[in-house]
Amino acid sequence: MIYLIAALAFIVFLLIVTNIRIVPQSYAYVIERLGAYSSTWQVGLHVKLPLIDRMANSMSLKEKVLDFKPQPVITKDNVTMMIDTVVYFQITDPKLYTYGVEKPINALENLSATTLRNIIGELELDQTLTSRDVINTRMRSILDEATDPWGIKVNRVEVKNIIPPEAIKVAMEKQMRAERERREQILIAEGQKQSAILVAEGEKQSRILEAQAAKEATILAAEAEKEAAVKKAEGEAEAIRQVQEATAAGLKMIRDAGVDENVIRLRSLEAFEKAADGKATKIIVPSDIQNFSGLAGAISEVVKK
Repeated sequence: MIYLIAALAFIVFLLIVTNIRIVPQSYAYVIERLGAYSSTWQVGLHVKLPLIDRMANSMSLKEKVLDFKPQPVITKDNVTMMIDTVVYFQITDPKLYTYGVEKPINALENLSATTLRNIIGELELDQTLTSRDVINTRMRSILDEATDPWGIKVNRVEVKNIIPPEAIKVAMEKQMRAERERREQILIAEGQKQSAILVAEGEKQSRILEAQAAKEATILAAEAEKEAAVKKAEGEAEAIRQVQEATAAGLKMIRDAGVDENVIRLRSLEAFEKAADGKATKIIVPSDIQNFSGLAGAISEVVKK
């Protein structure tokens, strides 16, 4: 009897120990009782009834990342390309995640693929290559709304790679090369234009400076000529003044010496004699030569005395 009680006690202890569960942080357990949903265990210590309760599902509530493989999509202008996406999501309702849809990850992958095809089908090739933000935003909004009944919250969707066909790649590379060459030519032409403008501006400034220098030189030359003319005029005026002063002094000396008209006539006669010394081809006869006789008489009288 004692052994039986001990065996029963051990069996009860084993049942209790094996049905004790500790739920870690960021995890949740979905419990069914007799096949029906019973509760969701959160963080902490929990005990389920043996043979009655069953753990239907356990899941992590952390944010998960699904990297879907590239899939073919067709653009509005009928270009087929390969696009792969990355979806960031987390479970917000363990019950809905368990009972909302069969294989939620597969459902999310298929929903992501169909949504991406619908969005890309409305865009042309150039728009697809340049509208990643638009694609990401629209996909996140559609997926988040569609996965609410599954207990899933889609936080972010990113287009990882867009792989166009090889022919499109070659055409795009040629286009890019042509665009780069065009920009290069524009830059070269712009540089030449700026260089020509700078050269013309330099020549203009040089000519302006030369004109200013020539003007200043002309002004200086004119001032120098003016100063020389003034000095020359002053010199001539001074010479005339000195001649007049000398003449006036000579006349004064003559008056002071008491020289009369006869002496002056005698001096004139001497000058006439020098002019007629035989070397001159022309003789200028004074208009008052007739007065020389009177002068000769006067001279003889002086001699006699």
